[in-house]
Amino acid sequence: MNCQTASTPRLPIERWTLTTHDIDAYASSQSGWHLECDMLSGGSFAGFLDHVQLPGLRLVRETTNRALRQHGEMNPECCGFALTCRQEGEARFSGQRLDTGSVMVGRCDELDLCSPPGFELMGIVVDNALLRLLAERLDERGPPAWLARRVVLHFDDATMRALRGTLLGAFAALDAMPALLADPTATTQLRDDVLLAWLEALPEDVDLRELRSTEAQRRVVRRACELMMSRPDEPLSMLEVCSRIGASQRKLNYCFQETLGLSPARYLRALRLNGVRRELKRLGAGSVQDVAAHWGFWHLSQFATDYRRQFGELPSQTLRGAALMHH
Repeated sequence: MNCQTASTPRLPIERWTLTTHDIDAYASSQSGWHLECDMLSGGSFAGFLDHVQLPGLRLVRETTNRALRQHGEMNPECCGFALTCRQEGEARFSGQRLDTGSVMVGRCDELDLCSPPGFELMGIVVDNALLRLLAERLDERGPPAWLARRVVLHFDDATMRALRGTLLGAFAALDAMPALLADPTATTQLRDDVLLAWLEALPEDVDLRELRSTEAQRRVVRRACELMMSRPDEPLSMLEVCSRIGASQRKLNYCFQETLGLSPARYLRALRLNGVRRELKRLGAGSVQDVAAHWGFWHLSQFATDYRRQFGELPSQTLRGAALMHH
């Protein structure tokens, strides 16, 4: 079944891969998406991504070695379907727990993915116009209404094996025959085969009742983060944060643990350390002390220790590396 979508903007058919130790390069290389990655566990970063843009659909394969939070916008005109291939700890998608028997599904106007060290995923991002067209050919009713949300679904082992096999088969075919990307008939057939496998696996109805509490917890986390990051040079105490957003410390801690898998203090400290690193890389010059103070780190020796534990290098090394890049 081959479907053409004249109304869908055509992106170039191409494949790009990246192996990097730079977390910001990892985020910015996801073409056309506006994502930010914050490292939540310590050590130097290593990431690999492999994206294939087909007509109206992108194949995605990604591997990272550290705990991360990826958040931002992918494409509001698209819908995403993804599964984990390897997971060595807790993961969360839009505040919902993930495991190797679950899939992430839903609209792509926002991404919020917390992944553990040693995480690998595969999936697709498909234009809504193509999704509707192919779903209507498969079933006259079109895509299920719940796809307008972002949900974690649990499939049986046979379905998970079939979906992984379809995705791995698509990447293997392109590895073996790169010239396929120059063949419009082949790329359209590959695209339709992958998308049909997902559409056939999706349930008609999904119980969305738990999403209400999950979304409420995410709103608490978002408000707390906005408040804490509005003046990074003068970090508020957790008591002050709770007072301003009208939540008890127990509730705030629960919301952070459920949404991000970390306590508020640990997450916000990691956020500030990531902020320091980005600013040092952007400047490539100036004083580590000034940048640290801007992000609320006043005790330099403790800051340097925390920074090295988080990123596997001293802040002065980050600054020197950035200076070399700028020159």
